[in-house]
Amino acid sequence: MDVKRIKVLQIAAVDITVKYLLSALIDGLSEEGYDVQIICSDGKYVGELRRKGYAIEPVKIDRKIAPVLNLKSLIAIYRYIRGEKFDIVHVHSPVAAVLGRIAARMAGVPVIIYTAHGFYFHENMRWWKRCIMIWIERIVQKTCCDMLLTQSREDRETAIAESIVDREEVLWISNGVDTDKFAPGKIKVGLRDSFGLSTSDRVIGFTGRLVREKGMEELLLAVKKLKEDIPGIKLLVVGDTLESDRDQKAGQCLRKIISDNALENDIIFAGFREDMPDIYGIMDVFVLPSYREGMPRSILEAMASGKPVVATNIRGSREEVVDGVTGRIVPVKDSGALAAAIKEILINKELADKMSNWGRKRSASEFDERMVINRELKVYRELIDDKINSKNT
Repeated sequence: MDVKRIKVLQIAAVDITVKYLLSALIDGLSEEGYDVQIICSDGKYVGELRRKGYAIEPVKIDRKIAPVLNLKSLIAIYRYIRGEKFDIVHVHSPVAAVLGRIAARMAGVPVIIYTAHGFYFHENMRWWKRCIMIWIERIVQKTCCDMLLTQSREDRETAIAESIVDREEVLWISNGVDTDKFAPGKIKVGLRDSFGLSTSDRVIGFTGRLVREKGMEELLLAVKKLKEDIPGIKLLVVGDTLESDRDQKAGQCLRKIISDNALENDIIFAGFREDMPDIYGIMDVFVLPSYREGMPRSILEAMASGKPVVATNIRGSREEVVDGVTGRIVPVKDSGALAAAIKEILINKELADKMSNWGRKRSASEFDERMVINRELKVYRELIDDKINSKNT
């Protein structure tokens, strides 16, 4: 079958995932001649993506487990897939991936691919809940999927060890960023001033959703400790709480911590930003104290931008950050260790410079987006030959 006749559907829960995580893959597939369409929940980025030429079918997909709502989404996805007769369905994000794989198998799609950007289950989850999530993943993967792609090497080994998938049906592809777009030395004139930063302020950067599992509470408490030792400490927080996030009360909790610890003048909430390459330029150190991650792109962006990184000892983050070389790895939910690691970097310019240089080198050699896309395109070609072309000859 000619690639130009292959119809591909990408499925994600929210449009922000399509814009920031999937657009490079979609562009790569389109350039190869595939007919690519997208299903995701309607949102503020859908119009922008359509204007850029992306074909999007809005389907409401909750990011949480909600049986009635999930069933409605499953039916809508199934009807769309059956009507369009796709050759390949490629799913992303935990809940959307379960629904998408089941719908695609019901509709008789020849090739079904799942990219695990980070399994829903993780090491810090309650054991019984983790067991249930693994059982669900095992059933869906074995009955409704042809290939599992993992961004984390650890996820690949976990999938095999937990009998979620056979070894020959899972492939590690890594995660990547545009290392030309994110690069050292991108300092925009006037940007510091726009945030009220002086030339002597030391900037700790964070980007991500403002939810508890991102470790924001510990980060705020770490800033309180650092204020006592390092003058001019500022925390620049980029991001917000999405409407689809389960943790809608996080903002109230964070505001209380800020108020109780008199941090009002030390925290800058920047909201969502489209100019992240410039934003990284004004950071002295990037911090991601999450409780769980998949293979966080924000760390890779920071490393590519030449910034030392402090992250927690969790899946994905410990695969990206080399402790003592490109940054520091600290225990989860430990504000004291977090503060100590940040302080070590901020007071030692020689160490910070070495971490910056090694982080940039590591991002360019190990996490360039083009390498990841090429691996995915190779998987597409092999599955087409195996699942589609062989049956048409």
